[in-house]
Amino acid sequence: MQIPNHIAFIMDGNGRWATSRLLPRNAGHSEGVKALKRVINGCMKYGVKVISLYAFSSENWKRPEKEVKELFRLLKTFFTRDLLHLCNKPFRVNYMGDIDALPSDVKEGMIKCMRDTADVEEYVVNIGINYGGRDEICRAVNKMISAGIDHVDEQTLSSYLDTAGLPDPDVIVRTAGEMRVSNFMLYQLAYSEFIFLDKYWPDMKEDDVNTIIEEYNTRHRKFGAL
Repeated sequence: MQIPNHIAFIMDGNGRWATSRLLPRNAGHSEGVKALKRVINGCMKYGVKVISLYAFSSENWKRPEKEVKELFRLLKTFFTRDLLHLCNKPFRVNYMGDIDALPSDVKEGMIKCMRDTADVEEYVVNIGINYGGRDEICRAVNKMISAGIDHVDEQTLSSYLDTAGLPDPDVIVRTAGEMRVSNFMLYQLAYSEFIFLDKYWPDMKEDDVNTIIEEYNTRHRKFGAL
């Protein structure tokens, strides 16, 4: 089988998973972390080199304050205790998004993970926190303006995105039956294959990665050619 080099996940359905079980929504976020471990392990088992995860969008601030606070509590624990122990293989941590706007304890944990894994080359876990695709492009443009760049091509713009140095996603996977991109990796997904799964994110298993790769192998990627 052809193994995608980069799979990106829009992790949807944590709250609905919990609500369907008469649990508080934040219980779904806790279960979502467990699913994250299974999916990352599944990707690395098959040799997927880059795994991107949409964890908290720039629009998620609109959610109820109590839920946002609990999400950041989980994220603090995730970055300070859980992230680097998600699987048996070492990986480099990369972030997408405006992390300066995050609570300081969450930001500090994120930066430490990134520094501690900076020398790992084989696998990358790329996490979107306070991330939006339009905002990413605007931040890249402003960086280029500050750098005095007066002519921009695709290669230049790519080098100023949060994913600089990473390949574009071969596959975008969204769970929970929703069929939209929700402002995720808008520049990078130009030729990505889309796979929509009718299951909530906390129900994701390691075997689902095999299903995704099998579906990917049914696609004929032409990149504009015949």
